[in-house]
Amino acid sequence: MDKVVGTAREAVSDVPTGASLAVGGFGLNGVPNMLIQSLFERGVTGLSVVSNNCGAMESGLAVLLVAGRISRVTGSYVGANKEFARQYLAGELEVELIPQGTLAERLRAGGAGIPAFYTPAGVGTQVADGGLPWRYDGSGGVALASPPKEVREFDGTEYVLERGIRTDFALVRAAKGDRHGNLVFNKSTRNFNPLAAMAGRVTIAEVEELVEPGAIDPDAVHLPGIFVQRVVPLTPEQAADKKIEQRTVSVPGTRERVSG
Repeated sequence: MDKVVGTAREAVSDVPTGASLAVGGFGLNGVPNMLIQSLFERGVTGLSVVSNNCGAMESGLAVLLVAGRISRVTGSYVGANKEFARQYLAGELEVELIPQGTLAERLRAGGAGIPAFYTPAGVGTQVADGGLPWRYDGSGGVALASPPKEVREFDGTEYVLERGIRTDFALVRAAKGDRHGNLVFNKSTRNFNPLAAMAGRVTIAEVEELVEPGAIDPDAVHLPGIFVQRVVPLTPEQAADKKIEQRTVSVPGTRERVSG
């Protein structure tokens, strides 16, 4: 089955207002920027996003965030995104912050058809006990807090119940993909992209290099095409447009490194 779609705009044409999205990427690495930009151009609003972070440097999901298109974020890292923090504290954005490993497993579990699982991460904290601020009231108070979760003991150790995540759509970026949707990710882009792809009921992948079926060694496939419904090939210029969040260089003749 040929899953290639001509343009990113066409690929996201049926994403409605209020949709839930699992979005791949780690920092600025492996972010499906073309698909996100196409959603922005369509004017879709009220999005519930599940992603490790919510973009930075006016890139990635920050494009939608700054425009007020995102209503809820489930993630594990705020980082240096000042607009994310401002909207959260002002009560404009609902935010569910969870441990990073738990987020990864919730996405994987949802994609694997596992409704919930137990993990020791978060036991004895507000992650399990409830009370984490999901939405502020804009005046410093908490308008909505997280509920308590079930905790059970197994072999003398307590574990908290976490639910798998399924979303309406998933947006991911791969280094290579074939027309059947089999994908290969490069280095740290593999952190969240395969997991986000698994969690989406409709998964759309933008690929830096499109190849024919059979060109990827089966042992090299990181995500089977069964999880992918649409493939968008990028132009060489789009594939090469990669931003750097923290540029670090070495001072000649020393071991000193400078970041900027």
